[in-house]
Amino acid sequence: MESSKTHFGFKQVDRDAKVGLVKEIFSNVAPKYDLMNDLMSAGIHRIWKKKMVEEVGCGRVIDVAGGTGDIAFRIARKFPEARIDVVDINPEMLAVGKARAVDQNIFSNLTFTCADGEQLPFPDKTFDFFTIAFGIRNFTNIGQALLEAHRVLKPGGKFICLEFSKVNDLLLQKIYDIYSFKLIPKIGAVVLNDRESYQYLVESIRKFPPQDEFKKMIEKAGFKNASYQNLTFGTAAIHVGTK
Repeated sequence: MESSKTHFGFKQVDRDAKVGLVKEIFSNVAPKYDLMNDLMSAGIHRIWKKKMVEEVGCGRVIDVAGGTGDIAFRIARKFPEARIDVVDINPEMLAVGKARAVDQNIFSNLTFTCADGEQLPFPDKTFDFFTIAFGIRNFTNIGQALLEAHRVLKPGGKFICLEFSKVNDLLLQKIYDIYSFKLIPKIGAVVLNDRESYQYLVESIRKFPPQDEFKKMIEKAGFKNASYQNLTFGTAAIHVGTK
């Protein structure tokens, strides 16, 4: 029997409450979400995202938890003819993405949809590629999100996930822990006057399954040829699988 509790960072909360708590976090950080990514990673997240987009081909793409459009815009610039659906549960994040799309004149084949990634409003076998960057760890039921990804992909379609992961060196892990827990919440406090949101984000990274465990979850959802590529000593990893 599934527990009625789940983790929200290091806290235990009711499963039904987590979606609302996560939405509140991203409502708070939406205006400066991409700026904070630059500050927290010293810009390295841009290299990771470029590497992720190399896994994408031309076709129908769904980018889940992609509200600000960062991944979608990269795909659109690479494949101007691609149709891309940006999906996010948070309307504030989507509003940032829509505004950026207008500013960058990238919107002809782009659609923004407010929806839960665990209950996608699309028919079976709709997409050629499913992308999600730094979002899946915030889901209440990661297994259900993976099943939805599998459902909406066409046969032969590709699942591509970029997520923070397990650093594979003990010394580097200790340094990373100090940086994460001591400095990142302080950056959030200074830039957004919001220490708590970034405390949660740091904790959520530690609660996410390590690479091999997440690979098994992808396989359990029905994906074939599951694999991952570590980035920056395992600070992040790109996971892929085919339907």
